[in-house]
Amino acid sequence: MRFLQGHDAPHDLTYDDVFVVPQRSDVSSRFDVDLSTVDGSGTTIPIVVANMTAVAGKRMAETVARRGGMVILPQDLPTTAAEESIAFVKSRDLVADTPVVLRPHDSVSDALALLPKRAHRAVVVVDDAGRPVGVVTESGCADVDRFARLGEVLDPKFVGLPADTPAREVFEALVDSHLGVAVLTAPDGRLAGLLTRTGALRTGIYTPAVDAEGRLRVGAAVGINGDVAGKAKALVAAGADLLVIDTAHGHQEKMIAAVEQVASADLGVVLVAGNVVSAEGTADLIGAGANVVKVGVGPGAMCTTRMMTGVGRPQLSAVAECAAAARELGGHVWADGGVRHPRDVALALAAGASNVMIGSWFAGTYESPGDLRVDSSGQPYKESFGMASKRAVAARTSSDGAFDRARKALFEEGISTSRIKLDPDRPGVEDLIDHICSGVRSTATYTGSRNLEELHRNVVLGVQSPAGFAEGRPLPGGW
Repeated sequence: MRFLQGHDAPHDLTYDDVFVVPQRSDVSSRFDVDLSTVDGSGTTIPIVVANMTAVAGKRMAETVARRGGMVILPQDLPTTAAEESIAFVKSRDLVADTPVVLRPHDSVSDALALLPKRAHRAVVVVDDAGRPVGVVTESGCADVDRFARLGEVLDPKFVGLPADTPAREVFEALVDSHLGVAVLTAPDGRLAGLLTRTGALRTGIYTPAVDAEGRLRVGAAVGINGDVAGKAKALVAAGADLLVIDTAHGHQEKMIAAVEQVASADLGVVLVAGNVVSAEGTADLIGAGANVVKVGVGPGAMCTTRMMTGVGRPQLSAVAECAAAARELGGHVWADGGVRHPRDVALALAAGASNVMIGSWFAGTYESPGDLRVDSSGQPYKESFGMASKRAVAARTSSDGAFDRARKALFEEGISTSRIKLDPDRPGVEDLIDHICSGVRSTATYTGSRNLEELHRNVVLGVQSPAGFAEGRPLPGGW
């Protein structure tokens, strides 16, 4: 990475402060760009879902891993719950989506409660042997008594195909289907999963992130308090492919000691630690045993650290400095926070990050753990909250005494409740992944880059004024 006329800005830079200069390129297609990473995480696209309770659940984890990214399960998750979530992700199919499954005797209200949990908005009804007998959609439940049985409203005319049907054939079989989903079955006729037309297309674009046994990958986070090494061992034993040791201020003695403890256990997985914003912090965490350092203090949408404390650093400059320091030591960095647009992901990668962590942007999707709600104007949304907010602290300290819980709740550096609207054009996390990867691939073609390492090496950045950034915004409503 280099700057167009040298970095003469008298201050550190955010993603909004810069632009990418197009270069002579022989990369003619977005699909000629390889988005796989080289930091040992196993991701085939440079997207990691942040370990936020409102974002990173098992449903999100299977969906993102199927497209090549990775979810980090939150550190507040009890070990038993984390083990169950890891087992769930490991058992999922690499191609077929996991459907909502009900029986003919279940009610319409049961189906309506579960339909928002899936982007395909369909429920498969199965018999006692697990064989599909029909599909229920929201339109099929319209104007129907909520206590009616699904056996009375299901659509028996669905597209049913063997689970090993090639994606192209699935797509073609759905061209004229009014339901838009194919019900895939195992050789014994039992339900194996679902695949939409768009899902069939995605199987030819993305490569799942899988472990050595061909199962979907998932990571898990631990804090720096308590038996850090013990919890880390339990998570790896349960199948976690990567560990994140996470705290808001990563450049502190307690974090360094925690990294040293986990690293000395030699668990055989990539160890990520953070957060920091300086070369010194990066060097100290890598020196303690981290393979990857998480960069970012204060840029997240739910974080109030900068307004509360004045502590932090503009994210582009932080990533660039930390990435350069990590490279000298044989390590890598993840850019954590501050992402609002696909361009921000591309800029983080250009600055040297190997992966980009995304949190609140993904909270407003069908796959995030929260319940789908509707505001007074009919706009669907989900709630998000920061991991240093009162809400998160209360959950994290539930085992403490009342006095200690109350005392800790006095100090927060995050938003406890925020409504993240579902984008009507991109309501599912896969839609956002398409959106992001399309932008990053295009950035690569503009810079003559066929992979992420070439993007970092080739990119030329210019520094712009706020007016320059505003000029690049589309004006769909005219002016």
